[in-house]
Amino acid sequence: MDFTSFFNNTAIAHLEWGNLVMILVGVVFIYLAVTKDYEPLLLVPIGFGIIVGNIPPIAGMPLGVYSEGSVLSYLYFGVTKGIYPPLIFLGIGAMTDFSTMLSNPKLILLGAAAQLGVFLTFLGSLYLGFSLKQAGAIGIIGGADGPTAIFLASMIAPELLGPIAIAAYSYMALVPVIQPPVMYLLTTKEERRIRMKAPRKVSRKERIIFPIVAFLICTLIAPGAITLLGMLFFGNLLKESTVTDRLANSARNALIDIVTILLGFTVGASTQAQTFLTPQSILIFILGALSFVVATAGGVIFAKIMNLFLKEKINPLIGAAGVSAVPDSARVVQAVGQKEDPGNFLLMHAMAPNVAGVIGSAIAAGVLWSVLGKFQ
Repeated sequence: MDFTSFFNNTAIAHLEWGNLVMILVGVVFIYLAVTKDYEPLLLVPIGFGIIVGNIPPIAGMPLGVYSEGSVLSYLYFGVTKGIYPPLIFLGIGAMTDFSTMLSNPKLILLGAAAQLGVFLTFLGSLYLGFSLKQAGAIGIIGGADGPTAIFLASMIAPELLGPIAIAAYSYMALVPVIQPPVMYLLTTKEERRIRMKAPRKVSRKERIIFPIVAFLICTLIAPGAITLLGMLFFGNLLKESTVTDRLANSARNALIDIVTILLGFTVGASTQAQTFLTPQSILIFILGALSFVVATAGGVIFAKIMNLFLKEKINPLIGAAGVSAVPDSARVVQAVGQKEDPGNFLLMHAMAPNVAGVIGSAIAAGVLWSVLGKFQ
């Protein structure tokens, strides 16, 4: 074999500028995770997956996620068939405490208000020429819930799964960058300094009954959310019943860690430049950013509207936690609030709309799937 033949059988010979751009993106993701601590559990697997996915395969060698029979294609099966997201919801349910939300139920409305980003982005996507199903899948990015976005895209717009997944997880990781400017713009210093009364103690009986009743109510309204909410509330029941601690511990530790690794890595590996770097993908990224801003603004503005009718005012910053980036958006609320008043502790209050947002985005996905699934 001469040198030319050897060189033609290397990935270097088939590298395109797009592959180099995507490899750089992967390196930036890892840099942000390591140096800025932006969602490292997501960005490190996704970033390295992007690097892996943009090493050009050799003809006749099934290596990538789109190569039939390759190992990566089997791992990616859990993404394309919507298997990984419900398993992540099981783990989220097993680590979520709904007590603050139950102690102050009106804060659920903030989680609902933040879904404004989903439906406005849906309309904007239709205006820009996407099909009904594609617009629905793009819109759910506004819920700031990566697993939900992947699940819905895999069901109704699998051709957009790669850019939607990367956009959703990218904006989840960039919560500390995107949300504060919107929060400062829409609130006054006095509003950001509002202190809220400590939440009441929620009984064990309430915590056990809630996942059962909430599942029935939500899925009777939006049956398309059965898979996601079923796993979410099942995981929460494992936690709150206190008789299945081994199962709850497995769900919130080993299981969710394994699935997060597989999902993040394979989603990253799906971003081959030849299929990913398109005007459509760039447009999805822009729409995703706008939807996230609208969702944040919707929660903050609705909190201000609620204060017009409440004797006991709520800090409108917690409305920003209505997006379902758990728990990062609640931490951002805490950080912004403490910059104005170091003695103001908003984290527990912000967790109420935060977990309500998880439920809200799953319901929104269920509604969109139920309504749009019948269209061609």
